[in-house]
Amino acid sequence: MKHLDKPLSETQADQFGRASAALLNQGAEALPASIKDRLYAARMKALSVRKPVKVRLQRQVLATSTGSWTSGSNGLWDTIGWIAPLVVLVFGLIGIAQWQEDSRINDIAEVDAALLADDVPPDAYADSGFMAFLKNGPLSDSGDHTSDSVQSK
Repeated sequence: MKHLDKPLSETQADQFGRASAALLNQGAEALPASIKDRLYAARMKALSVRKPVKVRLQRQVLATSTGSWTSGSNGLWDTIGWIAPLVVLVFGLIGIAQWQEDSRINDIAEVDAALLADDVPPDAYADSGFMAFLKNGPLSDSGDHTSDSVQSK
């Protein structure tokens, strides 16, 4: 059993095309002259209204003995055409890395300056209770009343 969904090889497609053309030519010879004339007129009309065929040009690419690829066109401009965006990308990434590095250094310098200018000793920042105090803020009013009532007794 043959599979119809399997693509034909080039030789099989050529053989099929030749066989089909031969059968159509044999059938066309048996047609009356009036039908042949009408078919010819219809073919000419179809050819006159068809869209122009776009020709797609392909460049020959050759590998030289040095291993470089040439396409037969102006190699300098082709090379610049793909190297220039690559260079811009590399310099852009280097610039972004430098900017992030400077930003990180400035952030660390601000923290150091704040620590040195502050009245609190740096050891206090290592204390987890002090960090909780900084996050929560000063004691609330309800806490002050309880401490006042404890002191009055």
